[in-house]
Amino acid sequence: MAADKTSAGYDVAALRADFPILRREVNGKPIVYLDSANTSQKPQVVIDALTEHYTHHNANVARAMHLLGAEATEAFEGARQKLATFVGAARPEEIVFTKNASEALNLTAHTLGADLKPGDEIVTTVMEHHSNIVPWQMLAERTGATLRWFDITEDGRLDLAAAERDGLINEKTRIVTLTLVSNVLGTINPVRQIADQAHAVGAKVVVDASQGVPQMPVDMAALGADLVAFTGHKMVGPTGVGVLWGNYDVLAALPPFLGGGEMIEIVRMTGSTYAKPPHRFEAGTPPIAQAIGLGVAVDYLTGVGMEAIAQHEREITAYLLQGLQTIDGLRILGPTEVVDRGGAVSFDLGDIHPHDVSQMLDAKGVAVRGGHHCARPLHERLGIQSSTRASGYLYTTTGEVDALIDALGYTIKFFRGK
Repeated sequence: MAADKTSAGYDVAALRADFPILRREVNGKPIVYLDSANTSQKPQVVIDALTEHYTHHNANVARAMHLLGAEATEAFEGARQKLATFVGAARPEEIVFTKNASEALNLTAHTLGADLKPGDEIVTTVMEHHSNIVPWQMLAERTGATLRWFDITEDGRLDLAAAERDGLINEKTRIVTLTLVSNVLGTINPVRQIADQAHAVGAKVVVDASQGVPQMPVDMAALGADLVAFTGHKMVGPTGVGVLWGNYDVLAALPPFLGGGEMIEIVRMTGSTYAKPPHRFEAGTPPIAQAIGLGVAVDYLTGVGMEAIAQHEREITAYLLQGLQTIDGLRILGPTEVVDRGGAVSFDLGDIHPHDVSQMLDAKGVAVRGGHHCARPLHERLGIQSSTRASGYLYTTTGEVDALIDALGYTIKFFRGK
């Protein structure tokens, strides 16, 4: 498979030159970074953007009435416009900057769920990241609402038939929340289909797109959700910045999440009124440099082309799945073919603990993740305590996948003697 240079002209070697960390060596060998579902590496242009801002334009946004303040504000709001264009938002005011996707999901749970009461139902799935489980559990505890969830099939997809049979989405449903792409199984969920069902009973739909927006084109109108969270650090952007996209009418109807500067209209000792979205949800000094860096990351991804990135992701994932299936006793979690599947591939080696696997691979310069990947309920559903996860991205090569397969063979021989 020629995933290192596709017929469409996707040149991985040229892209890798943009990422300085990929030139590092571990134990005399080039680092093999297969943990991009955890966080992506950063191109030089993003690193330079942070330095440029702090060196030449550092000031607070919206408040400082001087040149530096104007420059910072222009760059910050420019990043908002870039994000809006990138995800097909109807207007830049639909983009809310947060510190990460977890904060965006907590914001949503607190505001969208403010009026829930006993008898109301929240629907999620068993494959969610903890960030899209715990806030809804806390909301249910506060309001007396009931939390229900989609189960999965044996091949790691949502069990839509069982949900239909059990009336999972019904007239009591107020909120449906699910991941676009599982960070463990790699499953791409049929969000539009589920959103249409939810809207038919008057429920709002919240999507965690942290594993989706970095890997493939995502258009908010086509997705069909009301609110969508994703994070900057998985899409070659800085840490410390996340995004909540919301349909503007939905955002405008929500109460504030945090109180403080910039989220207000008028403050008196007897009460306050609040700014319009998005500033209503951006109390205090926002992640200015991080948002600007994320805007540059969006420029970078757009320049490469999201369709091209998605195609490369499919090719490298297919190559990875093929390689893993040659290893005796290895169980892939989730779909084993690249059909409605993302790039995170988790697997189980039975008697060899994922932490041991990760340490052995690290000694060979191969970086993967071992654990429950902030998805413990899913691992319990699969009957295992944890797993090992390998995840590529736009800069991943077939050679790196080969290095992983070789290192897994070494690991198995070390522990099993064969």
